[in-house]
Amino acid sequence: MVDLVGKRALVCGGTSGIGAATAEALRDRGAAVTILARSASGDAALACDLEDIDVLTITIKKEIDANGAFEILVNNSAGPPAGPLLEAAPADFEKAMHRHLHASHTLVQLLLPGMRAAGYGRIINIISTSVKEPIPGLGVSNTVRGAMAAWAKTLAKELPPGITINSILPGFTATQRLEELKQTLATQRGVSPAEVEAAWLATVPEGRLAQPSELGAVIAFLASPAAGFVRGVALPVDGGRLASI
Repeated sequence: MVDLVGKRALVCGGTSGIGAATAEALRDRGAAVTILARSASGDAALACDLEDIDVLTITIKKEIDANGAFEILVNNSAGPPAGPLLEAAPADFEKAMHRHLHASHTLVQLLLPGMRAAGYGRIINIISTSVKEPIPGLGVSNTVRGAMAAWAKTLAKELPPGITINSILPGFTATQRLEELKQTLATQRGVSPAEVEAAWLATVPEGRLAQPSELGAVIAFLASPAAGFVRGVALPVDGGRLASI
């Protein structure tokens, strides 16, 4: 069992889907977990819109001052709406970049001093397999996820020893977000949702959707001391779907 006792984790988007499964996996392994989400409730939760960088900064500074530093950061947020890239407006990119890249970068800058002081830091980004193979119909998402991957790889060269950054690339995972995408694509293509899912699974050697808990387990490993020499990796957890090496 991966041991995270004594570690404090901040999980963005931790109220549903992969984020919620990640929060559970970290807790199960002993970490104290704080969830950051647009709609959050409970003693270990912070309500904040990741697109509002000023409010995000104030919220995190107050949390650190009140309860101490974080050793683990999980950057995670819902992707932009589906649609062809040619139909995207500049504002679509700006909104998505604030939610993903700008918020993640701000959080790293805010949490890094505490990680330095602890001599331990794990930054894990939940992005997409689209950074290796763009997904048709997700134009803005493909673009922004690619930027996140390049940002993370660059930081892997700049962060001090003992503080790592890695990215998880989820494949087709049984979440509400995927269900909504399936419905959207079915409408756009004039087919049934079942046909959309069947087409997806035909590309996955494992022949099924991933469960969010499977992603959570991999993220928990990357957050652990055992993954101390894993740095700057973009790791697909996709059942073998990607054709690229």
